[in-house]
Amino acid sequence: MSNPVFFTPAGTLEGLGAGDFFVLDGAEARHAITVKRLEIGEAVDIADGAGKRLTGTVSETGQGTLTVLASAVREERRPAVRLVLVQALAKGDRDELAVETATELGIDAVVPWQAERSIVRWKGDRAAKAHAKWQSVATAAAKQARRAWIPEVRAAVDGSGLAAAVAAASLAVILHEDAKRPLREVLEKWRSEVSDADAGVEREILLIVGPEGGISPREVTKLSDVGAVAALLGHHVLRSSTAGPAAVVLASDILGRW
Repeated sequence: MSNPVFFTPAGTLEGLGAGDFFVLDGAEARHAITVKRLEIGEAVDIADGAGKRLTGTVSETGQGTLTVLASAVREERRPAVRLVLVQALAKGDRDELAVETATELGIDAVVPWQAERSIVRWKGDRAAKAHAKWQSVATAAAKQARRAWIPEVRAAVDGSGLAAAVAAASLAVILHEDAKRPLREVLEKWRSEVSDADAGVEREILLIVGPEGGISPREVTKLSDVGAVAALLGHHVLRSSTAGPAAVVLASDILGRW
């Protein structure tokens, strides 16, 4: 069974190695002690959310602190091809569910998208709170999945902002039920065009998911004009909360991330 993971701010694991002690404090330490009830001698991982992972055993528990004796500290590199979920804002908790599941499945970043047909609107104070909630959801899901990397929830975009992101991406795919080309075909073609010499070059693939009412024809046209490709995920119409995670699974397999 894998070790439980607790997060510490980026940079706090720098310079540590086997045999060193690390003291975890704050909410994560309290969770480890009072909820997980970790005891001396139990194995645990401490990750900084930016790829560094300390593996060790609990050597001491205090009032709101957890001391860990490191057996190893390693750096986990991000995949050269990164998957970014562009998730349209959706009612209820559909969009948050998509973020949670996609994070558990390995998404590298998330972009909230204010689509034309999104019923939910992020404005003023609500926008900041909603963004923070998405990041909290991604962090909790990364912890559940024992990840060393926490996906970044980027700033929300409107149609123009998304068009700019599409133009800058290595590949942008609109998941659309009326598309003719299967997602597998689009991804396999893109992968075949990446030369062996460029295999290690960092790239981003955007997986674009619309809201409950779907992506409008005007949005499809605008995004296609700047390079996006429409692709069919499957024979069934998936919910806004399901399409992104399903695409992450397929892309991870085809691109050799799994």
